[in-house]
Parts: sequence; C-alpha cells; structure tokens
Amino acid sequence: MPTPYAPIGDYGLIGNMITAALVGMDGSIDWLCLPRFDSPSVFGALLDAKKGGRFRIAPVEEVQARKQFYWPDTNVLVTRFFVEGGVGQVTDYMPVGIPKDCEGYRWLVREVRVIRGSVRFRLDCRPAPNYGQDDVKALATSSGVSFVSANARFALESRLPLQVRDGAASAEFTLGEEERSTVVFRDEAESGCPPAPDFDRDGLFHSTVDYWHRWLSRCHYQGRWREVVQRSALTLKLLTYEPSGAIIAAPTCSLPEAVGGVRNWDYRFSWIRDAAFTLYAFMRIGFTEEAARYMDWIDRRCHEAEGRFPLPVMFTIDGRPVPEEVTIEGLEGYRGSRPVRVGNLAARQFQLDIYGDLMDAVYLYNKYGAPISYDLWVHLRAMLDWLSEAWRRPDAGIWEVRGPLQHFVYSKLLCWVALDRGLRLADKRSFPADVQRWRAARDAIYEEIMTRGWNEELGTFVQAYDSRALDAATLMMPMVFFVSPTDPMMLSTLKAIDRRPSAGGLVSSGLVNRYDTGVTDDGLPGGEGSFNLCTLWLIEAMTRAGREDASFIGKARLLFEQMLGYANHLGLYAEQTGPNGEALGNFPQAFTHLALISAAFNLDRALGGQRGERTERTPVA
Repeated sequence: MPTPYAPIGDYGLIGNMITAALVGMDGSIDWLCLPRFDSPSVFGALLDAKKGGRFRIAPVEEVQARKQFYWPDTNVLVTRFFVEGGVGQVTDYMPVGIPKDCEGYRWLVREVRVIRGSVRFRLDCRPAPNYGQDDVKALATSSGVSFVSANARFALESRLPLQVRDGAASAEFTLGEEERSTVVFRDEAESGCPPAPDFDRDGLFHSTVDYWHRWLSRCHYQGRWREVVQRSALTLKLLTYEPSGAIIAAPTCSLPEAVGGVRNWDYRFSWIRDAAFTLYAFMRIGFTEEAARYMDWIDRRCHEAEGRFPLPVMFTIDGRPVPEEVTIEGLEGYRGSRPVRVGNLAARQFQLDIYGDLMDAVYLYNKYGAPISYDLWVHLRAMLDWLSEAWRRPDAGIWEVRGPLQHFVYSKLLCWVALDRGLRLADKRSFPADVQRWRAARDAIYEEIMTRGWNEELGTFVQAYDSRALDAATLMMPMVFFVSPTDPMMLSTLKAIDRRPSAGGLVSSGLVNRYDTGVTDDGLPGGEGSFNLCTLWLIEAMTRAGREDASFIGKARLLFEQMLGYANHLGLYAEQTGPNGEALGNFPQAFTHLALISAAFNLDRALGGQRGERTERTPVA
C-alpha cells in the first residue's frame, strides 16, 4: 500500500555536533530537534507524516531520477534531481569551523542550485515544535518568516518570495543554469551572527568543507575498506555532543524495530556501555582527541557518583539524569508504529555489564592515551569493591529486557572484565587496591560462567544461567580475552550461533539475531530484525578463530563484504536490518558504526593489511 513515509534508510544525516537532521532523497527534512539532540523535535514527519512537521525543497515537475551523496570526505549532503528540463540540487549542511563566538553552529543551511537547464522548485516549511504538540503562528519579516509557538521562535531567512499561511511558509521559484538561492532555518534564540542572508554563503560553505577535510585527515586507517571506515568515523563525529564530548546512541527516537510494533525507544542519550567500543574505535584509527574528550566525560560521571552505586546506565549528553519515559499521545508513529516514546525507562534498570565496559575503556585509555589520575582511581576502586559482591545479583542485561531479571552470562562476563582490568591496572600503575578480594571475585565469576553458563547438551554458552537460549553477546568472549578464540568451547558456541534459526541458530543469510524472541522472555510482544552489531561481532569472532583455521578468515571476509551491502546509499546503518533488507530501529546508530570500524580494522590486519599488528579489541598484556 502507498505510504507517506519514506524507508528509514532513505535518509542522509547532517549536523554540527550540537544537533542533527535527517534529509530524505525527496528533499524533505523530516527530523530535526532544536536546539540540541535531545530537545523536542521541530520537524518530526518521521513520526507523524501529517502532524510532525517537515521542510521540503524539491522540483515542481515530475522527478525522473535522483541521487544523494556526501560532498567528498565531509558531512555536507547533496540531493540531486533530474527532471525533463534540467538538473537541480539541494545542498544541506550545518555550519562548522566558523568563529565560536558566532551562533551559526545552530543554523540549517539549504542551498538550491541548477546545474543544467532550468528547474522550477517548490519550498514548503511547516515547523511543528514540541513533537507536533504546539500551535505555531507564521509571521512575515523583512528577512523571511518568523515561526512563533508558546515555547520557541524559529526563523526562515531567504530572499525568495515566501508566502505565509496557517503556520507554514511556501514559495515556488525558477532557477536557470548556474543560478542558486540560499535558505537558512535557525532558532531565533541564537544571536551573535549577522542575519543569514547577509552572511558570506561561499565562505560559510568552504569553511564547513575545510573543517571536515581537516578533521578526516587525522584518520590513520589505510586498509581495504578505507571509505567505509571514514564514513563511519564522520558519522560518529556527527553523533558527538561537542560541549561535553558525549556520544549519543542515535539522533532519533521511536523508530521501530518492527514496523507496526511496540519496540520503539529513545536513543538520544549517552550509554556507559558504549565506552570501551568508542575508545577503541577512535583510538585505533587516530582520533585521539575525541577519545580523550569521551574519557573526560566518563571521568566526570565517575566523580559525580561519589561512591554511590549502582551507576546510572545512561546519561543525557551533558551528564544529567535521563528523563522519565513518556508516550507522546496523538502521534501515529512511523508507519503506525506506536507508542511514540521519549525518555528511556532503561536508564533506571540494574545492568551489570556496564562496569566491564567502563573499566575496559579506562584500561585502554591508560595504556594508549594518557595515564589516569589517582583521583579517578579512588572512584574506580570503590566501584570494584562494590562489584565484588554485586556481581551475584540478576540484572536486565545488555539487551535491557523488560521481562524478569536473570543471571545473564554476558553480564557476568563483563563483571569478570571489570575486575580483571582493575587488577591489571592496579599492577601496572602500582595503585593501592584490595587485590585478594578482587581476584577471588574474578575467579569465582570465571568458574561460575564455565559451569552454569555452559550447556553441555547443546555444546554452547547460553544466554543465562541454566538456560537453553542462545545469545549473540557470547561472541564477545574472545574479544575481551575470557577464552581463546580457538578454545573448543568457543568454537562450538560459534558454530551453534552460526546456524539458521530453523536449526536452532541465530543466523539468516549472514545476518545475526541477538536472540530468539520466541524463546527469550524480554517482556515485549512481537519480533524484530537482525541486529547489525551482532553480525559484526560474528565477523570478529570468525576473524580471531581464523588464527588456527584459515577457512574462518575467508568466511569472515565474505560476511563482512556482504554486510557492507546492507548500508544505505550513503554508507549509513540503522540498528537493525529487516527481513527484506530494510533498515529498522533508530538511525543511524553509533554502536553499529563503532563495531564496523573494529571489524574492518581487525579483519584487514588478519588478511595482512596493516603493519602486521595484533588482532585484539583491547590489548591486556
């Protein structure tokens, strides 16, 4: 059936490390939150095509073909339209690299240009602040249009002949060959810059392009999949909140894991879980400044805990508690996927794996970044003292289930990681620590996983103690050095997961489900797509197993290059891939791009690519 919703994968991302927007291949901006990532949406047609608001610029006549691409090595997005009378394009970006005393960081710039012939365009701008809940008045001004609601004011600035009606602005205009027109949308609360139409548009564009070129030039990766890795790095930079150094999981909320389903979450926050993956990815390819900023963010969260545990699972981008999860009534959701949720209930869950991720990140940064302070160590030591007993408790796990708490094997594994890295760090830096207590807890965890986390009948590690369910998270065991990648138990687990679901496994056509929703009680109805993160974990596990069996390396490469085919036209990934190869879940997702960088780096090395370095996630020697 026809739908007013574009596929999730049909969008490109632009941003300025403060907020971000999704631009469709039809020239429509269907998602933008102002003034920052976690603010209420101003354009939210992604979640309600009628009420959500959008900003569209496209040809009036029928489009025969279209292309969307990034200006090389940047986050400047070009959407090109081919019509019978010519070729036109819209170039979208948010300015970066300009003086920081100028609030132009918050602008959305759209430049319309005709490359060949003559093209008539139509502009429609209908803001819908506060997730479409607020009424808006549109007022003509000398520089364009001002949009006013109860809690916000926005400006559309242009020299086009804009028409104002019912809270929206529109215009039809014709451009000839090499003619162009620039439109700026901004928050009127911003100040300090000249009016947008008076700004040097060429200077603004060139400063932005130059910023991205200079930033990307720091990337050290020169392996087989250079462009793929660089696009992932550029995407992760867009998901970084510049004032604090935090990285959001995704710039969107409530995009469904199954169309029409209820698995719709808000990902515009920063998870402690992402810490080790973020530090590893950034440092491995040369972005040490970003790694340092993120480490500072982690450091501040540890200090703020002041010995109170458990730690929050996630934080807002400036380190505050995540808002309560609420449902936005009256929005139909993406293609009818309700409820539309903002805030995240998982922030209040008890999740044990985050401590392993945190300590792995600290260990990695201490070794390859800069030595950590004694002051931070005091906070980490208190945390590990607490964890030495708390690891015995059931939790909600990495997948943040909303069903019964369980003794998840992955959670115990990461508790082992936390204590192991704490012991190693104490030894390397001669930090004072209750070494005997930590070692006893670490060893007890190991023995318990090997007995209760292993199912002898199935010949595999399982999802939870005494369970029969598989879990793709167990693929992380060799990556955190819990077992050898060629240990018979690990190889057996790898083979068990790498079977079709009909044969009891988790892999369909090379794509990996995190678990079987028909077997695991996660407290939610319905199913979901394959998990892109887990597919990349399978590739990494095979890469490591290839040290002893070369056939694993060949299969890992085949799966990786197949996985590249599930990116969208710009190289962006959502959280999941659906049964028809479609993007599902929030988009684009940081975790997927972090895992892609790691998989590309280690697989390339295993194939003899980069300096013959060791294939490890976090060297622990």
